[in-house]
Amino acid sequence: MRPGVTAVLVSASLLVLGAAPAGGPAPRPLPARMADTGGGTQLITAVAPRTGSTEGRVTWWDRGGGGGRWVKAGSAPARFGANGLADGATRAQGTNTTPTGLYDLPYAFGIQAAPRGTAYRYRPVTQDAWWCQDNASRTYNRWTEPRPADCRAAEAEHLITYTAQYAHALVVGFNYHRPVRGRGAGIFLHVNGRGATAGCVSVPAEAMRRILRWADPAARPHIAIGTSGGATAITRY
Repeated sequence: MRPGVTAVLVSASLLVLGAAPAGGPAPRPLPARMADTGGGTQLITAVAPRTGSTEGRVTWWDRGGGGGRWVKAGSAPARFGANGLADGATRAQGTNTTPTGLYDLPYAFGIQAAPRGTAYRYRPVTQDAWWCQDNASRTYNRWTEPRPADCRAAEAEHLITYTAQYAHALVVGFNYHRPVRGRGAGIFLHVNGRGATAGCVSVPAEAMRRILRWADPAARPHIAIGTSGGATAITRY
């Protein structure tokens, strides 16, 4: 390949990745390039290379007072659904895809006690705690304790049985406030299991503890899930 062509390709690659050419200005932080960040001063970004990816990266950010610059507070490798990611507005339940979009984080929960310093509302998982995913139930996409008669056990998660994943978790507000039946239920940011998730975002256990110690309800944190580019690019949300 001609040297001139190589130089052009390297320059183009830097632009695609958001890196500044030598001597150029530093790229803006990811949240500053997004269409919306939820209006708070904390944000979690979960980015995969493409919709078919099962791995990517989670980063949590703080924004300085008075509309200041977004600053990275931490970062960790992430896992996504076994079938990758799908647009949250059209995702279908049972597809093992992680929904893209911008969501609030209603509350935290866990089988283990909340990490010291956690300010978020933290709900302890008991033997009777379930998450209903039954489309016919009045408690669809809700924590139920105990499981009601109209929520079939086969269509619900018995939370305490996921000892690794739900050691600590944050509820993701996907399809939560006004649930659409068949869109999906039980999407969380939680601790890694053995591999890809069924549609959640997961991170290593220590990263999850760090996120819970960092998250401040008064800062109205949100999570943005998306890809590096394309129709589901995280910058679109």
